Amino acid sequence: MPPTRWYDGLAHYQQQGIAHVLATVVAVNGSAPRALQAKMIITQDGCCDTLGGGGLEHDVMMTARQLLHGEIETTVSKEGKEKDAKNNSANANGTGNATVSEDKIESKPAKAVRRDSVYTKHYPLGAKLAQCCGGSVTVMFECFNITPSLSILVFGAGHVAAALMTILAELPCQVDWVDSRPEMFAPYLANTPQKKESLLQGLDDSNIATLYRLPAHIRPYVTDEPVDCIRPFLAPFNEQCGQRFILVMTHDHSLDFDLVRATIEVGLANDNAEYSMPYIGCISSGTKAKRFKDRLLQRGYSEQMVDKLTMPIGLPIGGKEPMAVAVSIVAQILQQYHSA
Repeated sequence: MPPTRWYDGLAHYQQQGIAHVLATVVAVNGSAPRALQAKMIITQDGCCDTLGGGGLEHDVMMTARQLLHGEIETTVSKEGKEKDAKNNSANANGTGNATVSEDKIESKPAKAVRRDSVYTKHYPLGAKLAQCCGGSVTVMFECFNITPSLSILVFGAGHVAAALMTILAELPCQVDWVDSRPEMFAPYLANTPQKKESLLQGLDDSNIATLYRLPAHIRPYVTDEPVDCIRPFLAPFNEQCGQRFILVMTHDHSLDFDLVRATIEVGLANDNAEYSMPYIGCISSGTKAKRFKDRLLQRGYSEQMVDKLTMPIGLPIGGKEPMAVAVSIVAQILQQYHSA
């Protein structure tokens, strides 16, 4: 069952990187269903806790989902934009308040950008909400993880990958971790078998997966055909926006090449004006990188496509220890993710 208390929900959705809104009663006048600082969490298809039910809660949930969809519209005039720029400059100097003019409104309101934001709404608890409390409340809506979630597919469970998981365990992301060697995941075993949905398509639901002592957003998979994991991971490109990152760092250079080439092939099939190619990174030396890129060019891939391959992987921050390399990789991913 999903969490029911707001703080459980907040932790759960933050960890999973799921878009959600924290709605908080920040002002109460007169009689109201809940006290000051009452909170609830709203997602696209669920909620945790309550602000008292009734028409108030119904409108709060509707408003929260409009925010999640970017449907709260704003009207900004040309004059207002100029004033806003001037006031922002004044604010930088410690004076003035940013304002928006309500005259000379443009004919078409600008649709709100889907992003992390804060929004407040005042509710008189009267006939309009079919509530007879007689008071009023003000609700603050805090939107989190509105930016498309960070999804990472990692091939290989060696020393660098293990260090990588230590860092990713602390970040709001979804990680699928693949290796063909069951023994590589042995240190994480919880010794409790349970049913678990596989990343691979077409597997029977009765397959038993092992429970690992890892955060819920890091999902290990053991398979003899790692290449088969690429297509189901990238399939959402056809249906939703969001960045996908594929990291290739197996123990086998031949497998690394097959994974890189397969990722490019699937990415090409999914690539269009709206959804760009995924980040494809492969751990390597300079010699390995040149060999891979030359082979890809010989097989008919364009220089433009080959240039999208990040190899060697990670920012050049120095250090060859597994954790140093892992830090450089995560830094590069976050740099690209937040610049999009």
